[in-house]
Amino acid sequence: MKKLPVVVLGAGFGGLELTSILSDTMGNDLDLTLVDQNDTFFFGFSKLDVMFGHKEPGSVKIPYSSIVKTGVKFRKETIKTIDPVTRTVTTQSGAYEADVLVVALGANYDFNATHGLIEHGNEYYSFDGALKLRDVIPQFKKGHAIIGVCGAPFKCPPAPSEAALMLHDYLVKAGRRNACTISIVMPFGSPIPPSPDSSKALLQAFDERGIRFIPQHKVASLNMNKAVLDDGSEMPFDLFLGIPKHVAPDVVLQSGMAVDGWIPVDRKTLMTRFPDVYAIGDVTSVGTPKAGVFAEGAAKIAAASILARFQGRQNETGYSGAGSCYIEFGKGQVARVDVDFFSGPKPFGVHHDASEALTIDKEHFGSSRKARWFGLE
Repeated sequence: MKKLPVVVLGAGFGGLELTSILSDTMGNDLDLTLVDQNDTFFFGFSKLDVMFGHKEPGSVKIPYSSIVKTGVKFRKETIKTIDPVTRTVTTQSGAYEADVLVVALGANYDFNATHGLIEHGNEYYSFDGALKLRDVIPQFKKGHAIIGVCGAPFKCPPAPSEAALMLHDYLVKAGRRNACTISIVMPFGSPIPPSPDSSKALLQAFDERGIRFIPQHKVASLNMNKAVLDDGSEMPFDLFLGIPKHVAPDVVLQSGMAVDGWIPVDRKTLMTRFPDVYAIGDVTSVGTPKAGVFAEGAAKIAAASILARFQGRQNETGYSGAGSCYIEFGKGQVARVDVDFFSGPKPFGVHHDASEALTIDKEHFGSSRKARWFGLE
């Protein structure tokens, strides 16, 4: 039987999960090339651990060279062009042609979209930004701290709340909390809109810790020591932790696949409007949050669709838009929200209170993915 040539662009949650499923199922019938411009992987939540000094930067990174899967080749290359009509991809090293193309390139950050963010603030969504804050946060000894969202949608909706709660713990431990205030600016009416119970638990945690929650606003710009919100109001700050505006990678925007900034897909198959070209994860406009667990769920459906077409049948299982997100509540405890976006008339979430047991559950979540994707214990 002829091998199936597959090219997967992006080795995040979606790309790694899809690659693993196809390799485990097809074995030697697969000829898959996985392309990413980076040489290591890290879980998004590990950036908070690096930022607050809980883990060393090198300890949270996993080299892609650890991938040893049947029918899979990893290439560290920068993608230059994507032609979805011919399913051809060019990089600085050459060109790849595929029978099946999967775009899992995630979302990039437009730091320049928020005037003053680079000059006067900080961001912790990139690894470099989190690493920089490892040295910046210890210098914050008094004044006003703002965790501010600069645009929506953004990755991991709980992350602003997590940063605020972890900053509170850090300042308490350092003996500085009484000299500091913490505020969160978020463009939602509640911290976790699909889950009223999770939002209630977070708002209660904010109230107990003296953290101010400012809903329905974004940070429009930064001056020397003031954050200007989208209604023109100003908030002074001594430390600004920003969530930058998210955009699709330029190579995606230039490919003609995007509509209104993101790639639309068929919710049942995750196929784009181009035959045998799929898109999964943060780069799409499928309707779920931009978070790794949802990219992973989409990868399962895209893989099932690819396998069904390869085997000459129809995939009957559509994307449910369900996933579980862990929420750091500080003090060594983690909560979880199980969200379902497509099964009912509107998205809904089930909240699980913060506990040490869920802290262990989150650790298992990470270790199980390391084992499945990289073969690491």
